[in-house]
Order: sequence, then structure tokens, then C-alpha cells
Amino acid sequence: MADSQSNDPLHGVTLERILTELAEHVGWEEMGRRVPVRCFLHDPSIKSSLTFLRRTPWARAKVERMYLAWKKKRG
Repeated sequence: MADSQSNDPLHGVTLERILTELAEHVGWEEMGRRVPVRCFLHDPSIKSSLTFLRRTPWARAKVERMYLAWKKKRG
């Protein structure tokens, strides 16, 4: 039986990992500039961002695209 492999580049990557890596390498300020939402602009934290992004599909999609672009740029 052949192993099925996902074509999803985010397969196995948690939203918490995405936020943690972006916050460490890109910074909250830049994240807030690219996705201007309160959880990035005012007293940002992983917890508040997770709560917001889990409830807001359009913002989560933007953050995921930002993460993929950052990963691609890193090589």
C-alpha cells in the first residue's frame, strides 16, 4: 500500500506554531501591519491571537499565507 502524502504545505503545522514562529522572526508589529487586527496591534499574545484566529477564518487565512511566504523566503 502506498503512503498517501498531503499536498497541503501546512499539514501537521499547528496554528500555535505558526504564530510562535512569526512572532519570533517577523515580530508582532510587522504581523499587525500585514494583518491589522487588534490581537496583533494592542497587547499581543499567542493566547489572544489563537482565540481570535480560530474564530475568524479570513484573518487565519492571511496569517497562514504570511507564514508560507516567510517560510518560502527563508528557503
